[in-house]
Parts: sequence; C-alpha cells; structure tokens
Amino acid sequence: MFVVPRAQNPFGSAIDAQRGAELRGILARDPGLLLVEDDHAGRVAGAPFATLLAPERERWAIIRSVSKMLHPDLRLAVVAGDETTVARVEGRQILGPRWVSHVIQALVVELLRDDSFDVRTDHARDVYAARRRALIEALAEHGIAAHGRSGLNVWVPVREETQVVRGLDAAGWRVLAGERFRLMSGPGVRVTTSTLPQDEAPAVADALAAIEQAARPRRLY
Repeated sequence: MFVVPRAQNPFGSAIDAQRGAELRGILARDPGLLLVEDDHAGRVAGAPFATLLAPERERWAIIRSVSKMLHPDLRLAVVAGDETTVARVEGRQILGPRWVSHVIQALVVELLRDDSFDVRTDHARDVYAARRRALIEALAEHGIAAHGRSGLNVWVPVREETQVVRGLDAAGWRVLAGERFRLMSGPGVRVTTSTLPQDEAPAVADALAAIEQAARPRRLY
C-alpha cells in the first residue's frame, strides 16, 4: 500500500491524527501488507506528520525526499523500514541508473547537520503556508473554493481546464491542467504557490475569476 500522508499532489490533502487512527485500524487486519509512506515534503509540508505505521506492521518503509526541503536538483531521499524491505532497496542501488552520487549524499549530510537547518526549514514551511493561504483566500473572495491544506500547490476547481490554462497563460501566469491528476473528479487546475509571492495572489485570483466568469453561458430565454 502506497500512501502520501501530507502535501498530496495536487490537492494538498494531509492525514490528521483522527484519520490516521481510523486507517491504522483498517490496516491492522493485514499486518503482512507492505506499507510505503512517501512523506516527500517532510518538514516543509505545512501539516503534522500522521503515520499509518503501527508496531505490529511487518513490512514498511517511510521515504523522505530532500528535494523540497533543500533543493530540487538534490534527487535524494532517506528511507527507513524493516530489515527485509531496506535490504531489497539496497540490493537495487547498484552502479547504473539507480546509483546515487556519493558527492550528493555527502553534501546532503552536511546540509542536514548544519546548525541552521531547523531554522531555515521552519521558515520555508511558514512561507509556503502563507503563500497557499493567500491564494486560497483571494480566490474565496470571488466565491471560488480552492484546496491546499499542505504542500506547495493549490487545487482550483474550474469549469473547463483548457480555457483557464490558456487564459491565465495569456495573462502571464502558468498553471497546470488537472486532467493528468484525476480519474472521476471534476476539472481543475493546479497552481504551484511555492514561488507565488503573497502580494501577487490577488492578481492571479482576479484573472482566474474573470476567465471563469467569461466562460459562463448566457441565458437567451
């Protein structure tokens, strides 16, 4: 079973303590099931970590990437797990496509050991959270209910993805159509807020709302 406990992409969902307890109860029925938790955003996710791991779990792994906390080009993650699962991961990390540079590993270790690591990541977490809230609140002023409890993105339900993506692009804003992320849910766009300053959020919301308003059909009867 593969789970993203927080900073889910693109909706921004995060498992809270109550939901975590409920899911652990369900998983307790099958203690031999492999549980993999991809906590890719880690300390900058903006929501507490609620694990589904219970003491009786036989097979498990928790993955934390450093690309969100330190730098996107640091394609490295730390994995903790049971002895068998970790051994199988190590067995696949041979010289070749799966090999991780020792230089990058040493660099990440030094960054994690730096005395300012906690302060810097806490600051990044707070900035990301403020930027998410700024866009969600700006959209709410137009009656648009967006979603983004955690992570680096905000999901915005729209009437037609293509029209919104093209309209925002023409206005100078790049967003991603949500089609690739959804199966049965309605249309939407993903807005990456990690690089969107708070004072620019109203402009994005205004542009998106104007496009949505223009897309509404006119009644001629």
